[in-house]
Amino acid sequence: MSAGDIFDAEELGTCISCGFCLPSCPTYKLTGDEASSPRGRIALMRAIDHGEVDVFDVAAREQGSFCLGCRACEPVCPAGVPYGNLIEDLRNAQWKGRRRPLRIRPLLSFADRGRLIRLAGRLRRHARFSPPSASPATAPEGSDEILMLGCFERSLFPAVSRAAAATLPGIEVPQDQGCCGALHAHNGDVERGEELARRLADRPGRIVSTAGGCAAHIAAVAGRDRVVDYSEALLDRGSLPGPILIDGRPARIGLQDSCHLRNGMGVSAEPRKVISALGAYVEVPGAGDCCGAAGTYALLRRKDSRRVVAPKIAALAVLDLDFLVVVNPGCQRQMIGVLRRARLRARVVHLAELVALAAAEAEAP
Repeated sequence: MSAGDIFDAEELGTCISCGFCLPSCPTYKLTGDEASSPRGRIALMRAIDHGEVDVFDVAAREQGSFCLGCRACEPVCPAGVPYGNLIEDLRNAQWKGRRRPLRIRPLLSFADRGRLIRLAGRLRRHARFSPPSASPATAPEGSDEILMLGCFERSLFPAVSRAAAATLPGIEVPQDQGCCGALHAHNGDVERGEELARRLADRPGRIVSTAGGCAAHIAAVAGRDRVVDYSEALLDRGSLPGPILIDGRPARIGLQDSCHLRNGMGVSAEPRKVISALGAYVEVPGAGDCCGAAGTYALLRRKDSRRVVAPKIAALAVLDLDFLVVVNPGCQRQMIGVLRRARLRARVVHLAELVALAAAEAEAP
């Protein structure tokens, strides 16, 4: 691949260098360095495209790795720069073969093995598979829905898919699911990522996801009309269980947004609407800012990940939450560790788990 073939010329040319993206960028806020901002990285990409900077230059590789890929720059961009595509293209060139970071190679290898993913999920007792005929017809009229089982979520947090299946009557859980390809696309293998997403999207019906990063990736490949977040599917059904009580008062509940769900799919109001029915919703300062998980970022750049999340810890410490809700498994893993190290009492749960808890309390005598 030559330097001129790395980026889409039209996408790269969209940036007008206005700088609106700078205040939204986590790494720019950390460093104050223009090079570590979306505008600075796009200038770097243009230099690579013109052959002025080698794509494997030390500084170029550092910026390709330092970016969280959170896409917070996209909603504030007046020109509509598809920055997420550009940073994926950069890593697609930089992280090939032996140049791929060692820590993520086993993850990609696992995600490529559908049978192993399914076996691991079964051992962890994720949501049970169900054929179409076994599902009651209580999904929204005219929409066949399938629950996508995240390749790592089904192993790390199997209760999430069980809760989602229990609270979305009529949804199918197909047996032959593998990885959606988001992990590949975000880590230097865009072609494989798109291939896996299309394979998943080839089945009929609307895909319901409990993982924000996966949902945004599939939506980019298959179309937004084919993919919805769990919160959207739940609200489509109309009724919500009502509030969780702790010592006679409504539970205090905050939310950590999924970056790709919020910035890539525009889903942020829906989880908040659901939570507001489940207790006393408390807006966490910086809830829409990246938590530092960023897919594999917390594995590759642990110190930077903790620097990114540090302001969030300080904000959570004064809120005295009962629950902190997440809508993505990477965020869930990150925030469980963060709150444990900070010795905060809030329990980190996925939105589906909280809805299932509220439903169980409503049914209790």
